Amino acid sequence: MNECIITKVNHLETSKVMRLVEESTSEGFRHIKRLVIDYEAGTNKFDGDGEALFIAIKDGDIVGVCGLNQDPHSGGKTVGRVRRLYVLPSVRRFGIGRLLMDSVITEAKKYYQKLVLKTDNPNADLFYQSIGFSVKADSENDTHFVKFS
Repeated sequence: MNECIITKVNHLETSKVMRLVEESTSEGFRHIKRLVIDYEAGTNKFDGDGEALFIAIKDGDIVGVCGLNQDPHSGGKTVGRVRRLYVLPSVRRFGIGRLLMDSVITEAKKYYQKLVLKTDNPNADLFYQSIGFSVKADSENDTHFVKFS
């Protein structure tokens, strides 16, 4: 597989992620379409303190995305939230999701004591556990978390 580059973006050209929107929608996922809607509306541009948006680029095309927000449910500024992770099906199982998450985790460690996320996807559950997240059963807002020391 050709090299994949993970880049932190300060401005997302939403037209360049339409393939991700189309593919994710065809798989029954709504979160990438929501990323674009929220980004264009200005309700989530991943530009707050401790926030970031990363894209994965392969052969000049965006093949994955993942964001980091301050967690709105924690009531403080010590918890970050993984948002909108998606990798195109054609390039899954090559480590792109892990590279995106490595970037998110590295960024999160600069600002937060803990990182949380919510998923109902069994494959995502296995993926997150494989990279060190624990299952959180006692929360409506989070399904997984990792603490930083």
